[in-house]
Amino acid sequence: MFEIETLRKFDKKSMHKIYDEWPQLAQKAYEFENEIKEFKGIKQIVFAGMGGSGTIGDVFSSILSCTNIQVDVVKGYRLPKTVSENTLIVTTSVSGNTAETITILENSIKKGLKIIAFSSGGKMIDICKNNNVIHRIIPQKLNPRSSLVVYLYSILKVLNQIIPITESEINLSIKKLSESKKNICSENLTSTNLSLQIAESINNMPLIYFPAGLSSAAIRFKNSLQENSKIHVIAEDIIEACHNGIVAWEKCSETMKPVLIQGHDDNVHTKKHWKILKEFFKQKKIEYSEIRSLEGDILTKIINLIYVLDYASIYLGIIREIDPFSVEPINFIKKRI
Repeated sequence: MFEIETLRKFDKKSMHKIYDEWPQLAQKAYEFENEIKEFKGIKQIVFAGMGGSGTIGDVFSSILSCTNIQVDVVKGYRLPKTVSENTLIVTTSVSGNTAETITILENSIKKGLKIIAFSSGGKMIDICKNNNVIHRIIPQKLNPRSSLVVYLYSILKVLNQIIPITESEINLSIKKLSESKKNICSENLTSTNLSLQIAESINNMPLIYFPAGLSSAAIRFKNSLQENSKIHVIAEDIIEACHNGIVAWEKCSETMKPVLIQGHDDNVHTKKHWKILKEFFKQKKIEYSEIRSLEGDILTKIINLIYVLDYASIYLGIIREIDPFSVEPINFIKKRI
């Protein structure tokens, strides 16, 4: 446990203050008078983005998994070969200068595809303006990963016609964010803080196990731990891991810690795998942590998990006495691309 003074000392850019505002930021983003765009005949959506912007594509992939729309999430330079006149390309770059996403945008323009772009500024605005591409400016909050809810709820509003999430579900997800905030925010640095509990439980390299439906939250947790806590992390689908990754535990590693991210109503087959995996860990005397989603629709589950786990990664950075904001290795790479 640490005091607020310690949090302020190491969180030099006050990321925690932005996270304390996430419920309000989500509400304002969804209520902002962004024009709803109607795209007809869409059978495929390609979400292109890197890092925090890539998380947005992962979340929408989960939301759209219950529809007949094919969803591709591109975290790189290449468009899927399946793109056609019935494809919508959604490019997201908080800075507006992400090289990989800019390449996707330019290639989509060359192919004459339907496109909508989101950024806070950068090259993306000029490219869209010069090529008559729909673009929405969404302001950045400190850094891309802190801006997630602003972008997510803005895009939910703009793409309302093709995203199967009702207004009541969106309002519920924001309400649950507000309820979570009371427990995990920087004003409650006590033993009751769930995010702080999770941070304190991670004393070795985390190996995150997750069900398919919560993959976006698990991958985001991996990324946030890497960026905010500066630790190495592995993430594996629970079903697939039971066919290969589980074997690595035959020789128990004292440097690894299993972290189980479970859905409130996981598939019956997934629940069986969880039960067996826990039995195996107990037999091997391997200590593990469990994290469970809230009840509710897929948006409520995912965004609240991300909120709790992002904050855990910030708290772990403070416990490790490092600045969660700093990402110098990423800057090293970007300067050379």
